[in-house]
Amino acid sequence: MKNIIKISFRNLTRSGRRTLLTASLITLGVIFVLVYAALSGSFKSYMVAQITDSMMGHIQIHKKGYVESIDNLPLDKNLNQKQLGSITKLLDENPYIQNYTFRIKLGAMFSNYVSSTSIRLNAIEPAKETQTLPLFAARITGEDPSLLKEGSIIVPDILSKGMDVKVGDTIVLVATNEKGSVNGLNFKVSATLEAVMGPGGRDGYIHINDAKRLLRLGEIQISEVVIRLKDVDDLQKALKLLEPLKLIKNQKEKPVFEVHSWEKLSPFYNIVKMLDLMDISIKIILISIVLISILNVMVMSVYERIKEIGTIAAMGTTPSTITKLFLTEGLMLGVFGTAIGTLLSYIIVFIIKSIGITFSFGREEGLILAPVLNAGEVVFVVLIVIVISLIASISPARKAAKLNPVDALRQN
Repeated sequence: MKNIIKISFRNLTRSGRRTLLTASLITLGVIFVLVYAALSGSFKSYMVAQITDSMMGHIQIHKKGYVESIDNLPLDKNLNQKQLGSITKLLDENPYIQNYTFRIKLGAMFSNYVSSTSIRLNAIEPAKETQTLPLFAARITGEDPSLLKEGSIIVPDILSKGMDVKVGDTIVLVATNEKGSVNGLNFKVSATLEAVMGPGGRDGYIHINDAKRLLRLGEIQISEVVIRLKDVDDLQKALKLLEPLKLIKNQKEKPVFEVHSWEKLSPFYNIVKMLDLMDISIKIILISIVLISILNVMVMSVYERIKEIGTIAAMGTTPSTITKLFLTEGLMLGVFGTAIGTLLSYIIVFIIKSIGITFSFGREEGLILAPVLNAGEVVFVVLIVIVISLIASISPARKAAKLNPVDALRQN
């Protein structure tokens, strides 16, 4: 085997220009895929964090049927105290959950004493909300949302500008409860809120106790439970441990709860899937580059070395040894191109990270890309290139092994 490696290496160096060109193509393909994966991964991670850490959490629990009618903010599909007890017991026992918080979602009329408009509201427990959604505070201009007091409201930016409402102004909220009773309360604007993509991205926020008064709730009622995981990669494991909730049924033998991940609730997940599809497409392009490059080199090598192949075959070299020679050459090309490509990819990603390239997304500007090469991604790409290098060498290797020594030696 040692001699085969030596002879293969000699053959590659003898055709140095073609070897260098092929290795360069493989290197460029590897760099393109790995750098793209690092950049798209950074963008994906940032956008997922913006949605899950500032608004939605990783998992949400509702009463069965709530999500289907969420546009109407139905108050008759809120969770009662007994149902919350079943939920919190499972949440406290789940090792993958870091924090969770309760919300009441409602619609109301918003008035600044001059004009009125509708508003969607999230009634929250301020301290728990900011613990469960660590980026929520970054969307706020004004008072710290974790200190949101009763009688205060956080108004969406768009509504604040449209209604000419500023921090410190007094407004009125008028809401109708489940029984049709209308009630109104005065609120002081404590902060404004930057909008984000997805359901609930333009909602206002009030204290949960204010919602109880506004809706004249007797006992505690909750619209949704928002959950944050310790590690988003454990999403499926956490969901599996919450499966018992789906088995709980009411007197009509119908499910009481529904559990949804952020992937099911956010339209942004379609963008994530599109980026994943682009990743696959680029990997296919890489495979094509490697396949064509090595196939071309190996085929040309066979035609140029017909007499040489005939000579070593006439000297007693077995077809299997000749096959190994060509397979080893293809493997060495793949390994060399992959090694250089991976090294240069790490250098390029490091430079990009050091420079701090900024980008804009929607209303957000000055966002900084922080690309990171995932070890699993690197190993996957390296293995693909090496395996394809071997596959591309099989056909030329078999062709060389099947050459008749007499016919090969007669070639000019």
